[in-house]
Amino acid sequence: MSTTARRWGALLVLSGAIFLEGIDIAMLNVALPSIREDLGLSSAALSGVVSAYVLGYGGFMLLGGRAADLFGRRRMFLSWLVVFVVFSGLGGLATEGWMLLAARFATGVAAAFLAPAGLSLVTAAFPEGPERTRALSVYAATAAGGFTLGLVAGGLLTPLGWRWVFFAPVILSLVILAAAVPLVGDDAENDRGRLDVPGALLATTSMSALVYGVVRLEHAADGPLVTAAVFAAGIVLLTAFVLVERRVKEPLVRLGALRSAPLVRANLTALLFVGAFGGFQLLMTIYLQEIRGWTPMQTGLTMLVAGLDLVLAPTLTPRLVNRFGVAPVILGAMLLAAACYAIFLGAGLHWTYVTMLPGLALLGLAFTFGYGPLTMAATEGVDESEQGLAGGLLYTSIQFGTALGVSIVTAVNVASLTGTTPGEALDALHTAMTVPVGAAVAGAVVISLGLRRRRATAEAGSAPVPEPVRSEV
Repeated sequence: MSTTARRWGALLVLSGAIFLEGIDIAMLNVALPSIREDLGLSSAALSGVVSAYVLGYGGFMLLGGRAADLFGRRRMFLSWLVVFVVFSGLGGLATEGWMLLAARFATGVAAAFLAPAGLSLVTAAFPEGPERTRALSVYAATAAGGFTLGLVAGGLLTPLGWRWVFFAPVILSLVILAAAVPLVGDDAENDRGRLDVPGALLATTSMSALVYGVVRLEHAADGPLVTAAVFAAGIVLLTAFVLVERRVKEPLVRLGALRSAPLVRANLTALLFVGAFGGFQLLMTIYLQEIRGWTPMQTGLTMLVAGLDLVLAPTLTPRLVNRFGVAPVILGAMLLAAACYAIFLGAGLHWTYVTMLPGLALLGLAFTFGYGPLTMAATEGVDESEQGLAGGLLYTSIQFGTALGVSIVTAVNVASLTGTTPGEALDALHTAMTVPVGAAVAGAVVISLGLRRRRATAEAGSAPVPEPVRSEV
């Protein structure tokens, strides 16, 4: 097999792994009512099934990204893929709530090491330029496809039994693992350094505390003092982490990297983009299943059109990036997402699928133009030795965004609910839908600031703008 063929074969394997991570999250959301009924879980325990994964993922993501740089990306990818397989399978075998919670936490930790290792393997295999742009478009398209098509897969599998939502990823993981061993090559040799143990402990505990605080926002009135204390603890630990990183010789996170305005804008926009979608996805599930009475399968099939990014992103997005640059394409994605969510501000009790179709198609286009370019912007210009860290920062932003979007939407929806009739539930949903709209608009503003700064710099003549425009956001 030629080197080029092997690289693209490895890309398909790595794309399959990130697709698996996205579809695993989305499928579970559809299966939650069935899980509650079968295991007899309370509302708090059912929420914990989702929160446990978020805690593991968000808490260990920075450590996972740095571990890929220090201990070898291929090694981290393969070993944590095995862990993902094991605990996903154990989740499907759970007979008690605590077993499912433990399995979901461990699966989230595995994903926290798996995702940044996979992304850094992609960026290491393809040099910056058109080839990497195309590779990242394929990679990000499959990641986004996992989020959007996961609802479809969950709707199809749940009627067979909720345990298949866990067993199906096991089967897919084993196929990916078998293909990854011969196709995914070793890392280039470099001075990997040593793990910053104090920094790793502080990063993990501070991120876990902050994520837990965000999750608690879903029920804002339930122990507000505890929620405030959790956030305060997270901030104190995060401050201690920054102080440690400033003094150690080989920090877990090089703080100088966070002084890059384009990198900060890329991660903040990713947080807002995915956070808006996470909130919208939850509201669509409430709207279709609880208010309209649709089945999980009908709900999943309704969202199918949003997966058109899986087809368009690998072909259309690289052309747009090469023609206009990364930042303008991301701006277009944020505006399309805002338009989609704004359409559903007027969702009615008797809307047909045809009425919803234009908005969902806009969402598919938003993911086509957004997810890949955001991945490019978050990794562009990062030193080879810190690609894993860049991936960890990006996926931390995505995970925080998802948790924040879902939590705020839930809190607003609950606070706005004045009764139990479908009309009153729909009014509350309309109010909560302003959260995704606002997040998407905020993301557009963040990207616009980058474009404005670039334009001002070009006009001043202090830094010539290369042609075509690349990825500075």
